[in-house]
Amino acid sequence: MRTGIISGGNWIVDNVKVIDIWPPQDALASIHSEKRGSGGSPYNILRDLAKLGAKYPLEAIGLVGDDDLGRWVEADCKAHRIDTRQLKPAKGSSTSYTDVMTVQSTGRRTFFHQRGANAKLAPEHFDFGTTQAKMFHLGYLLLLDALDAPGKDGKPRSCEVLAAARTAGLSTSIDLVSEASDRFAKVVMPTLPLIDTLLVNDFEATRVTGIPVRKGDALDPAGVVAAAQAMIKAGVNQWVVMHFPEGAYACDRSGKGIWQAGLRISNDLIKGAAGAGDAFGAGVLHGIHEQWPMDKSLLLGVSVAATCLFDATCSESIRPIDDCFALAKESGFQKLPV
Repeated sequence: MRTGIISGGNWIVDNVKVIDIWPPQDALASIHSEKRGSGGSPYNILRDLAKLGAKYPLEAIGLVGDDDLGRWVEADCKAHRIDTRQLKPAKGSSTSYTDVMTVQSTGRRTFFHQRGANAKLAPEHFDFGTTQAKMFHLGYLLLLDALDAPGKDGKPRSCEVLAAARTAGLSTSIDLVSEASDRFAKVVMPTLPLIDTLLVNDFEATRVTGIPVRKGDALDPAGVVAAAQAMIKAGVNQWVVMHFPEGAYACDRSGKGIWQAGLRISNDLIKGAAGAGDAFGAGVLHGIHEQWPMDKSLLLGVSVAATCLFDATCSESIRPIDDCFALAKESGFQKLPV
C-alpha cells in the first residue's frame, strides 16, 4: 500500500532580511534582522509536513550545488526526516538562493532570486520506480528552466515528469510561481490534464485563465468560481484549490465548490508572509493524503498558513496539527464576501 509524499522542484535557501522601509531607487533601508531558512515549493512543503507531525515518509527530488549551502540544505532535510536520496549535487552550479526583503511594518516581501542548480532540473532527475509514495508534488512551475522548456512534442517537459508519476501510480499536484508574464498558457495549461490537485493563488488563477478574481483590491467571488471551473474544464482531474489573503476556495470535477475563510490574525503578530502559500499547500496535501474531506483539509490549510505568519522565514513557526486547529478556534475567522 502506497504512503507518503515525494516532492520535487525548487530547492532554495532563503536569506530573509527584515527591513524598516522599502526604499526608492538609490536610497537606504536598514536591516533590523536576518535569518536563513527554507525556500521553494518542495523544500517548504516537506519541511512544513515534518513540523506538522506527519507520520508518513517524506522524500525529496531536486538539485543543489556542491557547496556549503547545498550541504546546509541536506543537513536540514535530515533533521526533519526528509529522505534526500534523490536530492543531488549539480556539478558546476551553486545552490539556489533568494534574498527576501520583508518590510517590518507590513510583512510585504520583495524577492531577489538566484536560480542556481534548479535551472538544470530535468525529467531524468526524477525516479518514481524506487518510491512507495502515494503523492507527488511538483513546484514551482515557471521557475524551473529545463522543465518549463518545451520538449520534442512542444509541451513543457514538466509534462513528462507528471506523466511518469501518474504511470507509477502516484497522484499528482503542482504549484506555480507568481510571475508577471504571459507564459502561463504555454507552461501551465498543458500540464492540467496530468494533475490531480492544482494549488494556485488568486494572482496565478487570473494569469492561467484570463478571468479576474478581484475587483480592485476586493475579492470577486463570482470570478473565483469562474476561474476555478475554467481550470477544471481545462483538465484538472480532482481539485482546483485556490488561496488568497481572505481564505480559500476548492472546486471538484463536478463543479461543486467549498469556501473557507482565513484566520483573523492581528497585524502586530505578523512577522512576514514568506512561505504562507506553501504552508497552506502542506495542510491541504496532508488532508488529501489522509483522505480527509476537503472542508477539513482547507481548514488545516488556512490554519497552517496562519502559523507561518509568526516568523519571517517560510517554516520556522509552523506548529503541530492539533496546535493549528487550536489556533483557528482561538483566533476566529475573517469574513468572506460570499
